[in-house]
Amino acid sequence: MRSWLSHPCRTGGWRNSSLVPMARTDLLDGTTTDRPSLAAGLMLFALFTLAFQDGMIRIAAPETSIWTFQVIRSTSNLMLILVLARVLWGGLPKRPKVLWPVILRSLCLLTAMFCFFGGVEYLTLAEMAAGLYTFPIFVTILSWLILRERIGIARISAVAIGAIGALLILQPGSSDFSPIKLLPVGAGLAYAGVIILTRRWCRGESPVTLALGVAIAFGSAGSLGLVTLTWSPLPAEIEAAIPYLTRGWVPPSLEIVMIALLCSVLNLSSNIALAKAYQSAEASWLAPFDYSYLIFATLWGWILFTDLPDLWMGLGMTLIAVAGIFTAWRENQKNRSSRIELAAGRR
Repeated sequence: MRSWLSHPCRTGGWRNSSLVPMARTDLLDGTTTDRPSLAAGLMLFALFTLAFQDGMIRIAAPETSIWTFQVIRSTSNLMLILVLARVLWGGLPKRPKVLWPVILRSLCLLTAMFCFFGGVEYLTLAEMAAGLYTFPIFVTILSWLILRERIGIARISAVAIGAIGALLILQPGSSDFSPIKLLPVGAGLAYAGVIILTRRWCRGESPVTLALGVAIAFGSAGSLGLVTLTWSPLPAEIEAAIPYLTRGWVPPSLEIVMIALLCSVLNLSSNIALAKAYQSAEASWLAPFDYSYLIFATLWGWILFTDLPDLWMGLGMTLIAVAGIFTAWRENQKNRSSRIELAAGRR
């Protein structure tokens, strides 16, 4: 079997082959240039598809466990990735150029997935989406802590507005508050790590390679959780509280298998599209498009479950979106000013 390092695609050996159209390899390879229009289109497609996938998982959740579902979905993802790589490159997916960011990115996505779907039986799609979309707050904080970026008063104000929005959604201290509502917020923290890693350290990686890393992480974690909780079940009261997260093996019906396979196709195509989007444009420029997920999640929640956010949740979601979009606008302005100053200096 040929190694990843010796694969012709790593040196562009098949770039001009009639068997691999240029557009397809451009889409599935890493990139070093920005293509904003492509990134925006990929982002909207991915988020619309992910919102529909999340609705299907919410339908399946009462009849299965997250571990059973993930083993089926991840196995399907892995098979699809290998088939895709075989069709495009005639072998295995390309080896990561730098391994540790791909591993860390996969683990962050794994954490985001478990937090996001942990309370799926008790939260609406809109509530899940609102919690997840606290991630711009965490992107700002992590950029300061990890990347040592300077944070001005505008970004601090945006974080404060987003935090107020999150509090309106969570409503701590009220009779409606449940610790389960914090799970999607944890997903937002993990997803912030995904964004920073993708843009800063994974930009040159093939989206298929990134998707393979995610599939391996999800499949490994699903298998481990499945074996552990099947052979050593948690106390009945814990399992009754959050069954989707705490049950082990649940024999899947044909309907559950079909939903898992559908979600595999949706998930893989969305992950590849998202990875390519973040590689192809500044994260700050993409942020306004990213908030379309809040709209899509609310839409699918209404179509599939007749769920609609109440006044406070709607207001909180609006504040979170405004804070994120304002941050993106500020970043764009700063980047534009830096480019103008650089161009002027060259003259």
